[in-house]
Amino acid sequence: MSTQNQDTGPTREGSGAAANRRGFLKAAGAAALTAALPTGVASFGAPAGASASGSAGPASSSSSGTMGTRMLGGLQVSEQGFGCMSNSPGHYGPGVDRATSLRLIREAFESGVTFFDTAEVYGPYVNEELVGEALAPVRDRVVLATKFGFRIDGTNGLDSRPERIRRVVEESLRRLRTDRIDLYYQHRVDLTVPIEDVAGTIRDLIQQGKVLHFGLSEASARTIRRAHAVQPVTAIQTEYSIMERSVEHNGVLQVCEDLGIGFVPWGPLGQGFLPGTLPLDVQAHFDPALDLRTTFPRFSPAVLQANQPVLDALQVFADRKGATRAQIALAWLAARKPWIVSIPGTTSPDHLRENLGAVGVTLTPSDMADIETAFAAITIHGGRMDARQMAQIGQD
Repeated sequence: MSTQNQDTGPTREGSGAAANRRGFLKAAGAAALTAALPTGVASFGAPAGASASGSAGPASSSSSGTMGTRMLGGLQVSEQGFGCMSNSPGHYGPGVDRATSLRLIREAFESGVTFFDTAEVYGPYVNEELVGEALAPVRDRVVLATKFGFRIDGTNGLDSRPERIRRVVEESLRRLRTDRIDLYYQHRVDLTVPIEDVAGTIRDLIQQGKVLHFGLSEASARTIRRAHAVQPVTAIQTEYSIMERSVEHNGVLQVCEDLGIGFVPWGPLGQGFLPGTLPLDVQAHFDPALDLRTTFPRFSPAVLQANQPVLDALQVFADRKGATRAQIALAWLAARKPWIVSIPGTTSPDHLRENLGAVGVTLTPSDMADIETAFAAITIHGGRMDARQMAQIGQD
């Protein structure tokens, strides 16, 4: 049984993504890209909405199924990004082979995605290498986000000392085949290093041109404010979905709104639960060496069963809008705030197309109110991560 497609659901006929892609390969500059690609790898064209010069065009959010753009602070990105983590083994399954991963990332770009998320710890290292290889021919047309902060020594510990940041940024630049990182996140807040020192180090890297924007992942509202006072923060990345809404109550979303910071939800599909395709015994099929969800409370059989009302509610709105559960979950996030950009990940082309179809799903204020009412009556069971993982979430 496959558990690779942790943030997608089944493909639904009628998604506009497949039709929209037909015109992308005709974009200006395709011939030049072909010459730049590695031998034996198919070329790919400009993303939907891009001009011949590679500009992403004016900031907008589309309801037609064509990918628009949004602003994360001062950084313009596609209105839906692509989380690349699951393409490599070690977090949500075994990943997929290199050729499949390259094709998937390139299809995402052809379909209008310009925002790609990775990290040094994914793999470790190999995910950055994969993203760098896949996007090198279109480097100037995409936004690359990566992360630092984990010790990559098997301990899962944290290390954000300035000297380490200065070293690992060079390594990430090399793996990503680029001279600058568009958005550089601290992956988890290291409480042994003052956040002001981290922000100051990133400020120096920005002055050197090696980093363009600063981000924080799973940081508290207080930490975000302290970091922002030293070096403006462009984006915050934290788990957020229709069933995981702690950022609405702990001040994180509010501080983003107050300071003009963008928000990037990871796990926008409930780490694979919200599409409704997982069997109740899925945790027994996870490989403990390759899938973190093996120990996550939310994926135990009893908790999966207890959370079935979530799927039932999503299906009601999916039927109303002629969409899938996954598309409703992604459209809900997009409708929350104009500065929210989700990064669903998948290893399946069909699931990628389904996710991209969410940009054509419009939830009206009435829809959003109805969803709120429906979910207010549902109790969400189980913690989102295990105790070890949660100990590294910003609590200060």
